[in-house]
Amino acid sequence: MLRILLHIPVVTAAAALFLLMVMTFSDVMLRSMANAPIEQATELTRIFMAIIVFSVMPIVSTSGAHIAVDLTDGLFERAALTRLRDGLLFLICGALLFWPLQRVWVLAERARDFGDVTEYLSIPQFLVGWFIAGSLAITMIAMIGVGLTLLVRGGKS
Repeated sequence: MLRILLHIPVVTAAAALFLLMVMTFSDVMLRSMANAPIEQATELTRIFMAIIVFSVMPIVSTSGAHIAVDLTDGLFERAALTRLRDGLLFLICGALLFWPLQRVWVLAERARDFGDVTEYLSIPQFLVGWFIAGSLAITMIAMIGVGLTLLVRGGKS
């Protein structure tokens, strides 16, 4: 069951990327051949990019698939502190995600209170903000969980 749940964000991001690709191709073709661009393309691109980035953020952040600079890896490996370093970094980064989460939530609520919608399609902007806040919350919980697991159980580093 957990394995199926882990595929949902990846499939969501892949579907958004595919739709973005089709929309961009169609926009370019219509702009070139019929001088009729898709006017909604800009706001759809922004929404699709938010979906692509934030839907896979928990998986990328906790699986170590993100970009990392390993300037100090040798130093920590020689001192046998790799697990401690990784655990503390996961805990700190997970805790630090509270501030963008809180700010995005406040901005989404403000957009909901003001009734902000996108220009062409009238999509409520708070929905995107809630999606981003939800993804940040899941990422925060997952990173703290991985950090605690590394420190308490000594999981793989």
